[in-house]
Amino acid sequence: MIVVTGATGNVGQELVRILVGAGAGVTAVSRRRSQLPNGVRHMEADLADPPSLAVALEGAEALFLLVAGEDPEGILGLAKAAGVRRVVLLSSQGAGTRPEVYRHPVAFEGAVRGSGLAWTILRSGGLNSNAFAWAGSIRTERTAAAPFGDVGLPTVDPADVAEVAAVVLREGGHAGRTYDLTGPAPVTPRERAEAIGEALGTPVRFIEQSRAEARAQMLSFMPEPVVEGTLAILGEPLPAEQETSSAVERILGRAPRTFADWAARTAPAFR
Repeated sequence: MIVVTGATGNVGQELVRILVGAGAGVTAVSRRRSQLPNGVRHMEADLADPPSLAVALEGAEALFLLVAGEDPEGILGLAKAAGVRRVVLLSSQGAGTRPEVYRHPVAFEGAVRGSGLAWTILRSGGLNSNAFAWAGSIRTERTAAAPFGDVGLPTVDPADVAEVAAVVLREGGHAGRTYDLTGPAPVTPRERAEAIGEALGTPVRFIEQSRAEARAQMLSFMPEPVVEGTLAILGEPLPAEQETSSAVERILGRAPRTFADWAARTAPAFR
């Protein structure tokens, strides 16, 4: 049995689908019930409340863990007591490039490494699905606003992250590894808006925000240190943050999907 936390998210939902399709037993964990494939056991639990995970972990061999809550040691202790042998953590690229800002994922990574379980860490770059933040303005006005319109980053398809996670959860040879996951090439916000327009068959006008405008918007849903770190990555990325990784291709045996692939697949969300 594999326990998938965040099972209704952009990565988790796809991971559940892949694992079920491969014949694995899956317990899907989320804070709210959602539509899941037939045969999947769903448990409502919250990573911010580790004891709520106890029943879901019973009989599990592997755990897919998100960075959420404040007690990774508590979560991992419960997992170990339940007989879990392998944990795969979905972390952030920022844990490696800007650890002083991304302290939350850094803390989870440290807990995973010290857990006594076989562990693998997946450091995801920015997800293509972050573009869903534009869905409302694209549907109503055919516009997309973002800062630093011509700064490219190799954002990654959440479906590729999910496929990598499925391999790592079910196959050997990945214990003690940390993988950076990126898309195949840097893509700018302006190019992302253009790709969505091409998928829709109608132009999407890109509006470049000032740094101050973007900061004010992001502060409504992100802590200030994370906002500052995110804006630094978006506007002045380090060489390591613009570099493409070969991990997706090495693990899956194919090139990572492009942003245009993702836009074509998710176009209905923007119509």
